[in-house]
Amino acid sequence: MEVKEGYARSQVTKLKSEYSQDELPLDPDVATILLEWQRRCPETEGDWVFPSPRTDKPYDSSSLRKNVLKPAALRAKIGPIGWHTLRHSYRAWLDETGAPLGVQQKLMRHANISTTMNVYGGAFMEAKRRANRSVVERVLPGITTK
Repeated sequence: MEVKEGYARSQVTKLKSEYSQDELPLDPDVATILLEWQRRCPETEGDWVFPSPRTDKPYDSSSLRKNVLKPAALRAKIGPIGWHTLRHSYRAWLDETGAPLGVQQKLMRHANISTTMNVYGGAFMEAKRRANRSVVERVLPGITTK
């Protein structure tokens, strides 16, 4: 799948930078789910996957965040979140897979690796525990914990 343009403020837009326009892998299982969803949606002029039945255009991202994402997160008791929370999670999951930083940079579509590392460089607690446990086991060989 190639990312060629964006959608913001109810209109198709150019992307922020040349690094935003890139070919991204689309997992076949995700593609199947999206195509099935698109078949259920009314046909629209732009063949949108998630068209609003009111406008036949994609939903506005701030409306989705306010009316769908944040309420769902609150119901799940994870607190209010935004779109960048999902980007931070994606980056942390990529890191946990052992994906090289250059691959993470490309998948995140960042112009600079420093953005990938510094802005989106968080790690999940479980990953931090595993890494810390590995160091402890090197310093204190033979120690056993439950």
